[in-house]
Amino acid sequence: MNVRKPLAPLRQSLLIPDDWRACLDLDRASLGGLWSASQWQIELADQGRSGVGLWRGEHLLAMACGWLVLDELHITLVAVAPEQRRLGLGGRVLEALLEIARASGALHATLEVAPGNGAAVALYRRCGFRDGGLRRGYYRNGDDALIQWLQLTASKDEEPGCG
Repeated sequence: MNVRKPLAPLRQSLLIPDDWRACLDLDRASLGGLWSASQWQIELADQGRSGVGLWRGEHLLAMACGWLVLDELHITLVAVAPEQRRLGLGGRVLEALLEIARASGALHATLEVAPGNGAAVALYRRCGFRDGGLRRGYYRNGDDALIQWLQLTASKDEEPGCG
């Protein structure tokens, strides 16, 4: 008789400097390694930047990071472990990051996304992001990036959900 072991519950938390290894591993697995170890250490130590992680036990399954510039949140990445995609985890961490920005006085959020990344574009649209322009040759491989914007309201209840 096979008895399935129950999964540990998901835990959401702010990312802290000690999380840099888990962030680096998830970055490599899901995004191909956008940032180096030292870049992750700097990102997580900077007080002006926020990051939200979704964990199961000691495993980081999803994260969203950004930094607040005046009244604008610039989202630097959203990553979900490949085996955990299509479960709503990206939407959960992105919503949490937007809520942190809203509480900190952000009026807008922006990000860049590859037009060919259909899953990410769909997630951002569900969250209310709209195309605002194109950055030609933005990515290392020469691909363009869509610039997307979201106007944040005073209340999360007025925002479209990311789920």
